[in-house]
Amino acid sequence: MARPVTLFTGQWADLPLADLAPMAKEMGYDGLELACWGDHFQVQEALKSESYSKDRRALLKKHGLEVYAISNHLVGQAVCDRIDERHRSIVPAQVWGDGDPEGVRTRAAKEMQDTARAAAKLGVKTVNGFTGSSIWHSIYAFPPTDQVYWDKGFQDFARRWLPILQTFEEVGVNFALEVHPTEIAFDIASAQRALEALGHHQRFGFNYDPSHLGYQGVDYVKFIRTFAQRIFHVHMKDVWWGHGSGEAGVFGGHTSFGDSRRYWDFRSVGRGDIRFEEIIVALNDSGYGGPLSVEWEDSRMDRVHGATESAAFCKRLDFKPAGRAFDAAFAKD
Repeated sequence: MARPVTLFTGQWADLPLADLAPMAKEMGYDGLELACWGDHFQVQEALKSESYSKDRRALLKKHGLEVYAISNHLVGQAVCDRIDERHRSIVPAQVWGDGDPEGVRTRAAKEMQDTARAAAKLGVKTVNGFTGSSIWHSIYAFPPTDQVYWDKGFQDFARRWLPILQTFEEVGVNFALEVHPTEIAFDIASAQRALEALGHHQRFGFNYDPSHLGYQGVDYVKFIRTFAQRIFHVHMKDVWWGHGSGEAGVFGGHTSFGDSRRYWDFRSVGRGDIRFEEIIVALNDSGYGGPLSVEWEDSRMDRVHGATESAAFCKRLDFKPAGRAFDAAFAKD
C-alpha cells in the first residue's frame, strides 16, 4: 500500500467518535479525517483544553488509527455566502448568533482562524473545507452578468480569506478547499481565478475530490496535473452521471439525492463512473503522498457495507510510484 486510507467522518457525525473509531478500524481504515462537527473534533474545546487534542489522538491510537487532517466545511461555507435560514442548521450556535448575515460571516471567519490554531494543537498540517461564495447564485449569468460583477465576488473572497490564511501561515497549517459547486472555485477555471485573487497564497490549496468535477464535465485528471503542487489532500468519492430518466439535468431539478430521475448521483467508491486508476497515476506523477480519504455517500446502500468495500477498493487500487525506470535493468555500465 502506497498511502494510508482514511475515512472522512462528516457523514458519520451522528455517531460518537468512541463508537466510530473501532468501527472504522474493522471496516479496514488506517485513520480518520475528523469533521469539526458532532463530537469528532470540537475546535473551541481543543483551544480551551490542554488535554483535549491528546485525548483525541489517544482514542484513535487505541484502535490503531491515525489522523492527518481535520475538516470544517460547514463553518467555511458561511464565510463568503449570502446567508439565509439554511445556514443556521450547519454552523455552531456561537457562529450563528443573532443571524445578522454580516455578523455570521465575520464570526465564521474567526472560527476558521481558530480551526487553524486547533489543527496545530492536534498536530495536523491540513484543514479541509469550503469557502462559500457571494456569486454562486449568478452561475447561469442571467440576468446578464458581466465579468466586473464576478470580479467583485473574487475580491470579496480575497478580502475575507486573506486574513484567515494569515493565521494559517502563522501556525504552519494549510487550508485545502474542496472544489465544489456553491464554492468560489468549482472547476479548473474558477480554481485558477481563486488562486489569482489570493496572490497564490502558499497556504491555500485544494482538497481534491473528483466526484464534484466529473458530472460537470470537468477533466478531473487534468485538475491534478494543473494544480499538482496545490493538492494538499485527496477525497476518494465516486459518482455516476447520464444514467437517470432524463427528467432532471445537471442542476438537479430540485430533486433529492437518490431520486431515480436525477442525471447524476453519488455512488460507493468503485461503483460509479470515476476512473480512479487514472487518478492514482496522476497523483503519483504529481508527487502526492498524503492519505486517500474516503468520503462515503450513496443514497441506495447501507453505509457500513459501502464504507467497507470502499476501503478495500482503495487499498487494492493504490500503488507506489516507480523508484526507477522500468527498463533500467537493460542499461549498460
